[in-house]
Amino acid sequence: MKDMDPGFAETFRLGWEEWLALPGLGLPALKAKVDTGARTSALHAFDIEPFGPVDTPHVRFSVHPIPGRTDLVIPCSAEVIDRREVTSSNGETEFRFVIRSDIVIGTRRWPIELTLTDRGSMAYRMLLGRQALSEDVVIAPGESFCQPALSYDVYHSAQVAAAAPARTLRVAILSREGGAYSTRRIVAEGEARGHVVEVIDTTRCYMAINALAPEIHYDGARLPRFDAVIPRIGVSVTAYGAAVMRQFESIGTFCVNGAEGILASRDKLHAHQILARHRIGMPATAFASSPKDTDNLIALAGNAPLVVKLLESTQGKGVVLAETKKAAQSVISAFRGLRANFLVQHFVKEAAGEDIRCLVIGGRVVAAMRRRAAEGEFRSNLHQGGSAEPVRITRAERDTAIRAARAFRLNLAGVDLLRSSEGPKVLEVNSSPGFEGIETASGRNIAAALFDEIEKRVRPTPVRRKIPRG
Repeated sequence: MKDMDPGFAETFRLGWEEWLALPGLGLPALKAKVDTGARTSALHAFDIEPFGPVDTPHVRFSVHPIPGRTDLVIPCSAEVIDRREVTSSNGETEFRFVIRSDIVIGTRRWPIELTLTDRGSMAYRMLLGRQALSEDVVIAPGESFCQPALSYDVYHSAQVAAAAPARTLRVAILSREGGAYSTRRIVAEGEARGHVVEVIDTTRCYMAINALAPEIHYDGARLPRFDAVIPRIGVSVTAYGAAVMRQFESIGTFCVNGAEGILASRDKLHAHQILARHRIGMPATAFASSPKDTDNLIALAGNAPLVVKLLESTQGKGVVLAETKKAAQSVISAFRGLRANFLVQHFVKEAAGEDIRCLVIGGRVVAAMRRRAAEGEFRSNLHQGGSAEPVRITRAERDTAIRAARAFRLNLAGVDLLRSSEGPKVLEVNSSPGFEGIETASGRNIAAALFDEIEKRVRPTPVRRKIPRG
């Protein structure tokens, strides 16, 4: 790197200010001050937060790439290569994280080191120091923009989201079962993509509820900011888990499934009311609380044979087949004697002990399997001894599964269907579906599809261009 000398053969010429790009950080246009008096290059960053394991530490931060525009925020992440003490031009010293990224100026691209610091009050979002400049670079101190100009307009187009680099994400799995197959698969897939995935025990979370700064604490410390939360909340802690999810939602974290959808899917009565409201096919269903209404209740569900389900049933438990009206009366009487809440539902004979599980992620069916009940059993749940095999679903079945997931506002849902003579009927919508059975049967990587959706949803989106007044 040399200052301008008339006798020096120019190879690459820079003025005291230049346009540049940091494509690896998702920053396609920045104005930088070229300062040979500064040794280290510096990038404007705020909300700087280290994360990840000690042996491969990362840092994430946000950037306002356009001076004076705090409404445009580009989230970034990078591997930490050092932490250094840096003295600024005004004599102040601070420890800064150091990262590495490719820089593009004109037709050239090369790697440089950058320190992260808040330059929000400065006219240039980046300072290019002498350490980043090679010997064949010529600096013309009296000139500006020797290399081709870029434009901030790129931040207002879909190109920003489309070209956004793969960021290291911090993802939380809300679960009490860190060793469960689905949880292990999510962790393994996330880490294989370079993300940091943490399993958080739902019951060890507690919340500071206030209007201006809602927080979630865990084991005595405030939880860090997560890019996404994947709820794997057990039935026994549904209410508390939903409260924790509401807190994440209030903070602005992307939640794969929100509290509203989780609660609705777990309440079978509410779930069937949602399906009915959205005109989604389901077996005829009835519910009542008075013991005097047993016969009418049976008639509303279409007479025997009937299925009687506890509202809190899961994995096929608490589900009874009553083949005659008398048997149905006995089962209903027994459940009422226990003061249990239950549904009475028409039994779809033509399904012949089979159902179809469709796994819906981000509004599309990513896998499907057919479950067959064990001999002598009507429940096809794998936990009840059923078997699974891949299946080709019809367009009507696909559309029904997608509509059902959308009705509950779930980004991840297991939708169970019956094939009836009247078309597909939804049995249940599961907001925390297991991965093992469907991955084994279909051969699909469900965890990968889930992370595809998460990565798509947490990318930065273009900000509308401000229109000057007057």
